[in-house]
Amino acid sequence: MRLKAYAESWCVMEMRELTVLAGSFVGFQLLFTAVSPRLSSSITPGYTQLPSTKVTEWNSRFVSTVHALIVGLLCLYILWFDDAVNTNPIWGDPSLVKLNVAITCGYLLYDLVLLACNWGTMGDSFFVCHHLAAIYAYTYVLTRGVLPYFANFRLISELSTPFVNQRWFFEALKYPRSHQLVVLNGIAMTAVFFMVRIAVMPSYWASVFASFGTRDFELLGLGAQVAWIMSCIVLDILNIAWMYKIARGCYKVLSGTLGQKYQSIEPQASSFRNHSKKHTD
Repeated sequence: MRLKAYAESWCVMEMRELTVLAGSFVGFQLLFTAVSPRLSSSITPGYTQLPSTKVTEWNSRFVSTVHALIVGLLCLYILWFDDAVNTNPIWGDPSLVKLNVAITCGYLLYDLVLLACNWGTMGDSFFVCHHLAAIYAYTYVLTRGVLPYFANFRLISELSTPFVNQRWFFEALKYPRSHQLVVLNGIAMTAVFFMVRIAVMPSYWASVFASFGTRDFELLGLGAQVAWIMSCIVLDILNIAWMYKIARGCYKVLSGTLGQKYQSIEPQASSFRNHSKKHTD
């Protein structure tokens, strides 16, 4: 009787995750086709003047920002308040984490379909590798409920996405790189990306290595172990590559901004020196 009740509870859980995943896929598609065009055109007139290819990517990045905010904030809540997950990172109660992962998998599938349909203008092999590696690993979380802490920790990286998308919005609207909002967003983007994707690596991998050889780790089985470790390696390589690009871009923007400020100050300083020299003579 207990075994039957246990099996039925997992059947209900699986149905819940499938429903959330499907609802996420449809919901993000609706955001892309219906919500973003109306909301974006009402917020900025520049949206209606964009070419069709950029309109598609604009709507895609709008959806990406919404997903990142939902998932990222739920991640922080789990990290701070879900004691079951934090106490047992491999086999802790995965209910909330599975919900968050289902939302993310629905989004990733939606985004893969979008990339496939617009590969000529939006195709990016980095993103495809990222999405496939994430889905591969998250499948174990959804089907077996394992590794909830590590899955949640990975999703915290989404908190950097709104800043990355905002940078693209500024470029699409032709804001100059020296504009104060662009510079501030670039600095914030670089700092947040580093904090949630790079700076957390030592802590994350320390937790991974600490689990090696434990009974909980052995119970995962080879398939889950390989999916977990290999996907993390792929994702971290991609994050390091993206961090390098972002850091270079931020450096160029800051260098250009400081150079322009120096050029604008130098004539004034030169004029002041000449004026002082005349009075001294």
